[in-house]
Formats: sequence, structure tokens, C-alpha cells
Amino acid sequence: MSAPTRRLTTAQALVRFLAAQYTERDGVRRRLIAGTWGVFGHGNVAGLGQALVEYGDVMPYHQGRNEQAMVHAAVGYARQLDRLSTQAVTTSIGPGATNLVTGAALATINRLPVLLLPGDYFASHAADPLLQQLEHPVSADVSVNDTLRPVSRYFDRVTRPEALIASALNAMRVLADPAETGAVTLALPQDVQAEAFDWPEEFFADRVWRVRRPAPDPVELAEAVRAIRAARRPLIVAGGGVHHSGAEDALKALVDATGIPVASTQAGKGSLRHDHPADVGGIGHTGTAVADELARTADLVIGVGTRYSDFTTASGTLFRAPDVRFLNVNITAFDAHKLAARTLVCDARTGLTALTGALHGHRVAGAYEAEYAAGKERWDRIVEAAYRGDDDAVPTQTQVLGALDAVVGDADVVINAAGSLPGDLHKLWRARSARQYHLEYGYSCMGYEIPAAIGVQQAAPDTVVWSLVGDGTYLMMPTEIVTAVQEGLPVNVVLIQNHGYASIGGLSESVGAERFGTAYRHRAADGTFTGAPLPVDLAANAASLGMDVLRAKTVRELREALAQARASDRPTCVYVETDPAPTAPPAEAWWDVPVAETATREAARAAREDYDRQVAARRRHL
Repeated sequence: MSAPTRRLTTAQALVRFLAAQYTERDGVRRRLIAGTWGVFGHGNVAGLGQALVEYGDVMPYHQGRNEQAMVHAAVGYARQLDRLSTQAVTTSIGPGATNLVTGAALATINRLPVLLLPGDYFASHAADPLLQQLEHPVSADVSVNDTLRPVSRYFDRVTRPEALIASALNAMRVLADPAETGAVTLALPQDVQAEAFDWPEEFFADRVWRVRRPAPDPVELAEAVRAIRAARRPLIVAGGGVHHSGAEDALKALVDATGIPVASTQAGKGSLRHDHPADVGGIGHTGTAVADELARTADLVIGVGTRYSDFTTASGTLFRAPDVRFLNVNITAFDAHKLAARTLVCDARTGLTALTGALHGHRVAGAYEAEYAAGKERWDRIVEAAYRGDDDAVPTQTQVLGALDAVVGDADVVINAAGSLPGDLHKLWRARSARQYHLEYGYSCMGYEIPAAIGVQQAAPDTVVWSLVGDGTYLMMPTEIVTAVQEGLPVNVVLIQNHGYASIGGLSESVGAERFGTAYRHRAADGTFTGAPLPVDLAANAASLGMDVLRAKTVRELREALAQARASDRPTCVYVETDPAPTAPPAEAWWDVPVAETATREAARAAREDYDRQVAARRRHL
């Protein structure tokens, strides 16, 4: 007797299959693909578009306005749910598909799952060249979707209906694997999407992908314990893997028992509450003074779920002790082996729990604890000074953060990605819960914040969500405001107007480029962009897209507006123009941005002299 089958199009079969996929970790089961975002064109409207209409009862659909933004929303959703659930994104062939590339790169760099389903050329080549098809003169199987190969953790072009079975299973395997996950692309030729096939019924059965918590190797664990017991000045660097693994309590148990201080990367901030005695704040170029001084003098650096970006290591200049060694706890061997480290290739929570048990009775010296406690207290005073301001004055950017700090609840989520805000937030923000601090700094993608806020709000509907954007970032991608309004998602956008790219302006000045091309201003008589600020009303733009808008001119008005926004059940924008004077503490560690080796202008020559001094401190840890 033959196995039962069901006759469906390839697109219909894919939607039914995705609706039956689940993850399970620690006994908790979730939909792996919780919904599908889509913008439709001729490359997907008759295939996936029709399938989503056919099976709307099992696969929720979300209408996006920009393909890149849809990926950001799905990524925000996945991060909020610890990578255990994500969303799919479908686009047409051509510009819709290539718009996915930036979002895919962001997902893969940050090790966050998202499923991409772009339309493609006719597999039969019956209609070549169709509208929006890239013609390659010597490779007929190349399409614009091949741009997604280097930014995807798994890629396949499904050129026959039955090929979907193996490809879809591989896609789910990668999405659910904490060591492999990232963007996954299934390119779908539009004729194949609409082609019918007799699918085995078991293809549509519920399937559970168990998310493993691998334990550390006993030999590696013993070596790690010996290294920690021998260290005089150990320092933990908490990365995003702490959050992805749900290892915050395990980390707290370890530091409560041992007294080892914890510094955090952008992705790892909030691994401990800011007021925990062992939390010394952000590390690296945007880190705190106490964390960076501990890093310079550490003899053992214990990285937990971090990939050691150049901001974290201060471009290889931060960890300066002659005898410094590294121990990395990471589920991904690729990251665990960085900096020639001893490794615990395992789940972060499992590894930290094993270390706590094996280190029973061990604690760092009391003098070391007193040292970092005093440094933490000094930094807290710096934060208070940066947050404080005259109630009737125009706020600085750090005073905007102070006003927000006074309003947010412990469970609120604060989202940011680019500009000068990430540095200020990493130094100054006092994270009160594991999910509160949501910084996308693996790709630092302008335009991420608003669509990511939508994804977070979908994942946590009862949570207050704040999207912090500067005017440069806002102008990149405000379109998903319309989606928030359409879906009734009460996201809050804090829009800070400072008339240009403040972060790159400061960097430009420091490397001798004299803030060239970083201000939003009219041209002056000499042709440079140094005239009056542009008469752009971004608050009016947000209102025109359907948001409620609150304008604040002073610190007091800002606090009142933020409180009003938090209490609202509507998408709300708080607009504030800031005093451009920098009030954030300066960088406590270097960042390598190469400076012109030869130049006639004095600013560039002076910047190169400083660069040569700084780069001399770089060290390769072998």
C-alpha cells in the first residue's frame, strides 16, 4: 500500500510545513516560524501570496512596507524570544529580493535566525528574461538571489517541487541550531511555487527541533577550573550568548560564589542587573572606566558567549597584562577558539553551572573585590552627573537618557543600533532586567530600531517598547511606523534631532576628516554643507505616518512626554531637539580607524601622529 499523499502547490506545501515546525528547550515548546512578513510582486504573489491566503488559519501574515525592515522586525522578534522562535519574510524577484541582503547580514552577524523566501527566475527558463531578472551571459543559473549566499547560513534554490523536502528540513535544522543559526534563504522560482505535486502526508506532521544544551568536556572543564583558581585578577566578559542561552541566573550564581567581576559587550549588557556588586558595566571602546581598567590588568579573561568584536577588544589593545590568558565558554567552536583561548565548547548556562559546582569554595581576594567596588562607585557618580540637567534647559543626549531612565519600568525594552547613542548607552545605561537593553551592534545598522521594535512588541505584547533613533537613522527607514499603526502596536519612538550624523561627525574630526559630509545643513557660499540647518520637521513626518507625536523642548517637558508615551496604548513619537554639546564621558579605550598616512592638512597630520602612538599598543594574543 502506498503512503498517503496530498496534492498541493510547492508554495502551499511550504506554508503547511512551516506551520508544523516547533522548537523545544527545557520542556518549553514554541512555533519555530510564528508568522510570515511579505511584500508581493509578480515573483511571489501567485505562489506564496496565494498559499498564505489559502492557509491563513495556520500561518499569520504581516504586511510590511520595506523588505529590509521586514527582516529587522523578524530579527527583533527572534532576539526577544531567545532565538527559539522567528518569522519568515517573502519578497518578489529583483529589487524586493536584493533589499533582503542588509537584513540577512545583520541576522547572520548577530547569530539570530530568520527565514528568507525570495522569488526567483523561472526554473524552466520558459520566459527568459522575465521582468527584473538578472541575465548572466555564461551562468544561466545565477540570479540576484545569489547575493544572499555569503550572508546566509544556509542557501538553496528550489528548482523542482520535490527538492523542497530536503531543503526545508535543512533550513529548519540550521534555524534551530544555536551553533549554526543565522539567516536562511530558500530561493523559490516562481513557476515552481505554483507547480502542484503529490506530497507525502508525513511532510506536514508536527516536527519538534530540540535545542540542545551540550555540556562541557570533562578535560576542558578541569583545565578551566585550574586556570580560574590560579588567576589573581579574573574578569568575565558577558556576551549575547548569555541571553540566548537564558544563562543570566547561572552567571549570577557563579559571581555570587566567586566574586569575579563581570563586564559586558553591547549584546551582553543586562546579563547582570546594573546594581549587582559584580557588574562593572560595558567593556571596550564604549566601555566604563572601571571595566576597561580591569581588562587592562586582568590575568584571565573569561569570555561567555562573545565573539570579541573590535569594539570589545579595543582593536586588540585592551588586554595588556603580560601574562593575560583567555578562557572562552561558547556553543560555537569558531568563537570559542578566538584569542588562542582555553575552550569550553558548550551551552553557556550548562557551562557556567558546571564551573560554579567545580569551583566550590573558591573566591577572589577581598582586595580585588574592594578595588572594583570602588571603581563601580566612582563610575556611578559619573553616570549621575551625565544624566543630571537643568529642568528648564534644552537637554543634551545624555540627559535624554537620564529622563528615560527615570520613566522606564524594569521590564521595558530599549532598542537602538547606530549613531552616537550606542556609545552613550553602553557607558551609561543602567539595565534592570535581562531583556531591557536591546542593542544591535554586530552590524550597527541604521534603520533597525523602528522595525525591530515592532518585532519585539509582537513577541512581547504586554511589554513597553522604546525605539531610540537619531535624525540620521530615522531618515533611513521610518516606513514601518505605518505597520505599527496598522497593527495597533503601541511602540514608542524617541526621536532625537541633532541635524546630522553626530557619531560619524565626531569620528571624522578625530581622524582628521574635519566632519566632512556629516551635517544636515544647507550649502554655504564656499560650497560646503556648513550653512543653516535644514528646515526638516521630522515630528510632522511621524505624525503624517499615523503616530501620536509629543514635542519636548526642555528636560522637564521631556520627562512629562516620556511618561505620557509610556501610558499610551497608541504608537507614540517623543520628539526632542538636543543641545549638541557632548556630555558623555570620553572613550576609555581605543578603536582602530586607519588615518591617512600622508596629507597636507594639519588635522590629518596630527591625527596620524596619534594613530601611530595608539596602534603601537596592539597585541596579537597567541
